Amino acid sequence: MQYQTLPQLNEKVSKICLGTMTWGQQNSESDAHAQMDMALSAGVNFWDTAEMYPSPPDKDKQGDTERFMGTWFNKTKQRNKVILASKISPMGFLRDGQTRFNAAHISSAIDSNLERLQTDYIDIYQLHWPERQTNYFSQLGYTEEMAAQSLDDLTPFLETIQALNDEIKKGRIRAYGLSNDTAWGLMRYLWEAEKNGLIAPITVQNPYSLLNRVYEVGMAEIAHRENVGLLAYSPLGFGVLSGKYLDGKRPTGARLTMYDRFARYTNEEALPATAKYAKIAADAGLDMAQMALAFVNSRSFVTSNIIGATTTEQLQSNIDSINLTLSADVLAAIEAVHTQHPNPSP
Repeated sequence: MQYQTLPQLNEKVSKICLGTMTWGQQNSESDAHAQMDMALSAGVNFWDTAEMYPSPPDKDKQGDTERFMGTWFNKTKQRNKVILASKISPMGFLRDGQTRFNAAHISSAIDSNLERLQTDYIDIYQLHWPERQTNYFSQLGYTEEMAAQSLDDLTPFLETIQALNDEIKKGRIRAYGLSNDTAWGLMRYLWEAEKNGLIAPITVQNPYSLLNRVYEVGMAEIAHRENVGLLAYSPLGFGVLSGKYLDGKRPTGARLTMYDRFARYTNEEALPATAKYAKIAADAGLDMAQMALAFVNSRSFVTSNIIGATTTEQLQSNIDSINLTLSADVLAAIEAVHTQHPNPSP
């Protein structure tokens, strides 16, 4: 395993991060425990979850992912070996409609996170997506409707930062990060924190893959200049970049077979791009999923690459991508496809 240092925490985190959002929908509690066992034995010490999980969101199953992690921590007594990230989600059915990033709602969310996880602290606590309406979740352009929303109706940035800093002082979280945010949002958090002498966010969890390299446009330089690393999610585009959905295939039990609501990575622009990436992998004698993950692993602005799997076989293969270094010819071929089909799945 390879590791990146988070200087703000003085911790080394694995370049591969264990993603968990299928636990409770596609994976049972015993499946989740087996994945945690395998990940830790392979040196994957960075794990990511959220109060909203499992995904797709389900009011009756909400929180099960964290509960599964909590029972594993309680059983194994190995919480101290894991750098744990979780999130507060501004979704209406959570916490009786507590959807703001203010002190009261953040405190309430962390109460529940800690109880489910059976721990007394979270290493990195993330804002799952902004309160404000902006261009995230497949929305590439910034619209007039988004521009019309007044920030006066939302929790002030400074209030959110102060609330998270208070939780750091209490020891319930050690650091915080953003997720699904924009360059303006990240810079606003950094500016408000610096101006007021407060602790700033240390990571951003945004999508990044061969099919979605939007992060490179405005965010990558911030990651580099401001030392705020990317936690890349959906590096396989919901499994599309494994090649298992090529030619219209829908394997039994696969995510896009079960949940046809997810069309982000299978639109008319993404399909030909995926086929070309598959050819690059085949021509080079590479496993397509490992090639896609190795590309993400190789980016200097990526702190950790969040992989998810529904089987331990998939998990092992994904973890093994850390050992793959892509050749200059493969990287050039990838760039050629990206030029032809830029960011078909923002």
